[in-house]
Amino acid sequence: MADIAFDGVTVTAEASGGDVVILRDVAATLTQHRVALIGGNGSGKSTMARLVNGLVTPSSGTVTVDGLDVASEGPAVRRRVGFVFTQPAAQLVMPTVAEDVALSLRRLVKDKDERQRRVMDVLATYGLAHLADTSVHALSGGQQQLLALAGVLATEPSIVVADEPTTLLDLRNSAIVADRLLSLEQQLVLVTHDLDLALRCERVLVVEGGRIAADGEPAEAVAWYRDSVTSA
Repeated sequence: MADIAFDGVTVTAEASGGDVVILRDVAATLTQHRVALIGGNGSGKSTMARLVNGLVTPSSGTVTVDGLDVASEGPAVRRRVGFVFTQPAAQLVMPTVAEDVALSLRRLVKDKDERQRRVMDVLATYGLAHLADTSVHALSGGQQQLLALAGVLATEPSIVVADEPTTLLDLRNSAIVADRLLSLEQQLVLVTHDLDLALRCERVLVVEGGRIAADGEPAEAVAWYRDSVTSA
């Protein structure tokens, strides 16, 4: 597994009344196969996830992936880290299912025929081959999220970061996408409000008020979070 290290990371954002602190002095090293980040809305957990592939850079401190600094070596980091958004429409940019996966493969596979073969292999893996020529806008929410995941994995990243990937899905599709994510060989950093899903990971970090409030075995961390919510 990769070594994802946060060292004294603070993230601020400009606001009309002055800078707002989103994360403050975060320090952690993530090496487990499946790591979940949980916490309330606005806690900073999504910002922490976005730091891993350089979608957000630290205001101070450093984030490294296998020794690569996300701030100064962003392209190299993003070749290792794939990101799955909450809303798949944010990353489905081509007209059809096959074209969207082909776009992901354009840099890696130069030969058009080989690229097309790879596209169909990827779609078959995710049960989407029969939809290859379908408009991405005609897919169900679950199909769109699977396509977004397929496009990310087509580039063969070593780490997948998924930011609340099941939040907008119904129960059936949520289970399908969750099972796909948790079956990945790649290291997974998962932001989720689904505590049952967090319990299936190997480590859980609770992010509250821009800090890591609890960190450890899933059952203990989730229990801490439940208690903190019910006692508030």
